[in-house]
Amino acid sequence: MFNSLTKRITGTLKRLTGHGKLTKKQITAAMDDIEFALLDADVGLAVTRKIRENIEQKALGQQVLDAINPGDLVVRIVHDEIVRILGGHQGQAPLNFHATPPQIFMLVGLQGAGKTTTVAKLARHIQQVHKKRVLVVSTDTVRPAAMEQLAILAKQPEVDAACFPASPTDAPIAIAQAAIAHAKQRLFDVVIIDTAGRREIDAVMMAELAALHKAVKPIETLFVADGMLGQTATQTVKAFNDELAITGVILTKMDGDSRGGAALSILDVTQRPVKFMGVGEKVDGLDDFDPNRIAGQILGMGDVVALVKQVEATVDKEKAAKVAKKITKGQLDLQDFYDQLEQMRNMGGIEALLKKLPGGIELPPEAAAAVDNKKIARMQAIIGSMTQTERKEPERIASSGSRKRRVAKGSGTSLPEVNQVLKQFKQMQKMGKKFANMGAMNKMMGKLKGGFGGFPPGAE
Repeated sequence: MFNSLTKRITGTLKRLTGHGKLTKKQITAAMDDIEFALLDADVGLAVTRKIRENIEQKALGQQVLDAINPGDLVVRIVHDEIVRILGGHQGQAPLNFHATPPQIFMLVGLQGAGKTTTVAKLARHIQQVHKKRVLVVSTDTVRPAAMEQLAILAKQPEVDAACFPASPTDAPIAIAQAAIAHAKQRLFDVVIIDTAGRREIDAVMMAELAALHKAVKPIETLFVADGMLGQTATQTVKAFNDELAITGVILTKMDGDSRGGAALSILDVTQRPVKFMGVGEKVDGLDDFDPNRIAGQILGMGDVVALVKQVEATVDKEKAAKVAKKITKGQLDLQDFYDQLEQMRNMGGIEALLKKLPGGIELPPEAAAAVDNKKIARMQAIIGSMTQTERKEPERIASSGSRKRRVAKGSGTSLPEVNQVLKQFKQMQKMGKKFANMGAMNKMMGKLKGGFGGFPPGAE
């Protein structure tokens, strides 16, 4: 999400590290580069200048100029300033549940920002993380099928939230009040209200939202902003905040934004924190917005916390344990290979995983093309076109041209692609056998140690 900004800032900071001394000229040149990078990432001019001034003031201090590793100290200064501008070291701004249930959450924003999908994502998050019963309701009587869309999203097994039925002929305030009354009767903990938007801010929309806000008195008023809009998003958040006193922001479409400047501008302009980031269309695509972790991503330090959470949420531990056992016995088959590809896809592919590691490892273009999700899907299609026997006994298909041609036709791929999958599987199988042999060798060595009272000095 911060690809362009990360490349430029990390490139600049790398040029500073490794020097025994830094001159004022070197630091000023680096600040120029960082300023241009921020502006290019669509960070506002006023915010950019503030960031530069704060970094430059500390970086030109005697402590840096006299430091043993001045470049590393500058990196720390830049990191701390980005954390500060994003909301501080206290971590993610929490949701407010300090009110008598049902607690009312109201989501506002322009049309097309992804409010309705975000309602479903937030409902899922609150139910899974905070263990609260959630009722969702749409008061959007403007956009055709908005209410049906929310009902469909709420019914998805991954969300499984109750949706209050409403009619587009009813008034938004009446719909919201009926939903809240229903929530009180059925002992729901939280009501999330989806609201109507427009393509742009207008007086009628603001008056409707202000009246609804006054009627339901939400404990959280969250603005849903399209992160790809950059400074436009920042200006829109400010307009809504002036009218409704929003409590936080959810940035959407951050996976498609290579600049990400809105995230760095919003808090400074509105003094309201970004609480979550929406990533992708799937209902599980809601990430915590933690300033420390975001700053780490921008500076190419990776996001190991997000990686661990992702692995915990997506990896089937039982399957993983079975595969690990098979590896130690050298018994991997094509079904295991298929399962490993599936788990990789669920985590966004190998390139997405590598970027979360410190250093933000980036694959060369040809390697990235070989492991992207489309390529993985084609590999799965090939294995999926095999019979169960062929998957369990790969040698059957490896030695049969007719079987390979049948699989290529059934999967809509080519014979070379089938051969490539079999080749990659064989490499994986060989690696498994190496692990198995290493395990057997370790056991044998252990027995020798036990049987002969240990090796003579220096034998190990």
